[in-house]
Amino acid sequence: MSLPLQQLYIGGRYVNATSGETFDTINPATGEVICQVQKASQADLDQAVISARQGFKVWSRMTGTERGRILNKAVALLRSKNQELAELEVLDTGKPIQEADCVDVASGADCIEYFAGLAPTISGSHVQFNNAFGYTRREPLGVCAGIGAWNYPIQIACWKAAMSLSCGNSMIYKPASMTPLTSFKLAEIFTEAGLPDGVFNVITGDSKIGQGLSLHPCIEKISLTGSTATGKIVMANAASTLKHVTMELGGKSPLIIFEDASIDNAVSAAMLANFYTQGEICTNGTRVFVEESIHDIFVEKLLARTKKMIIGDPMDPKTQVGALISESHMNSVLDYIEQGKKAGATLLCGGQRRTEGNLAKGNFVEPTIFTNCSDDMSIVQEEIFGPVMSILTFTDEEEVIRRANDSDYGLAAGVFTQNINRAHRVIAELEAGTCWINNYNITPIELPIGGYKQSGIGRENGPTAIEHYTQLKSVYVELGDVDCPYE
Repeated sequence: MSLPLQQLYIGGRYVNATSGETFDTINPATGEVICQVQKASQADLDQAVISARQGFKVWSRMTGTERGRILNKAVALLRSKNQELAELEVLDTGKPIQEADCVDVASGADCIEYFAGLAPTISGSHVQFNNAFGYTRREPLGVCAGIGAWNYPIQIACWKAAMSLSCGNSMIYKPASMTPLTSFKLAEIFTEAGLPDGVFNVITGDSKIGQGLSLHPCIEKISLTGSTATGKIVMANAASTLKHVTMELGGKSPLIIFEDASIDNAVSAAMLANFYTQGEICTNGTRVFVEESIHDIFVEKLLARTKKMIIGDPMDPKTQVGALISESHMNSVLDYIEQGKKAGATLLCGGQRRTEGNLAKGNFVEPTIFTNCSDDMSIVQEEIFGPVMSILTFTDEEEVIRRANDSDYGLAAGVFTQNINRAHRVIAELEAGTCWINNYNITPIELPIGGYKQSGIGRENGPTAIEHYTQLKSVYVELGDVDCPYE
């Protein structure tokens, strides 16, 4: 029996790739192939660019209100299809349905709705001079490319589309090869909502297509969510044509818990910051710094709650821990766990692959907690991207700030304390682009997100994003004669 075949989406419709090549997308919970996905060629990329440029001519000439109206129709369609999209996301990612049905699609729809509202407000400014005036125009960039990550496929596709399209740009979107399916559904929804053909295209393939997007002379911007290593390659390629670039990259974020914190809330945050989506979240607070005086009670409460977490079929609403994205990634996570043990960290719980019953063919790893960690261990220094928490202790504020900042990454950070002065004082010292006080991993669309150091460049979401998806044109208007020294 032949498997279903996923085509490319170019010019408002599905088209066959010219490469003749395909790749499989696999259900991480079962190891079964969901379908075959066509691999785009350079010719397909060129066709997508042509289509996007044609769509841009139509879309960019619409008013912000007109664009917002179409985007809001897409929002309504996304919400009406929430359950079926969430189930498809679970098949492709292995994450629990209890997450996908209330976060992934919903947060994507929220983002499009937010930027649909901002679209009519995008404007320039007026400056008065003597017998002249000037004004600025905030104009779209043109064709933008989005490169997505595999952990939140539809959310990331919605986020990048919302920012780009609201500003009047068109977009070519490349989803991660391991989780491509819901991006095509988003493209269908945009077309159904009335988006002009070519304004949102989806092409799939390996790193060659990502490189092609980065190098293409007719693409004005690259927006990447991915690893720091990939970001460096994309940025180097984008520099060949001086493309605009925004990137949200890797992290190894600190979560600092002071002795006066609400222990129960801090435990909840630590669990969310390490085990939600099987730990496959770039902002996760995987270095949990606990003040020495509360270490034992914190660990006791954490251990009791972690042992109750339910690992199982991601489609079961009761499941809290699903499958890691691939067998190779699972093996990488398990290898880090072995490194932690060999380095002398104490494995408090978890650390094993689960294979009983219907988990046998999936990539399931138990929520894992290490104590007695030191800053130089690989499990503390390197991004694992799995359900592995490292607990470290500290004794004073200055010490923990120094250790928290001792990283090449600077994506996120969290602080738990009831002392409002300390909360703001510590946050101000932390080298991270997205921070929380007494919570973790809450990302409202209204706030920009992005990283310091090697965790990214630029910001996305919030009104700041408009600056990254538009360009400014200055216009001087003379109302009198030209003053010229030449007779």
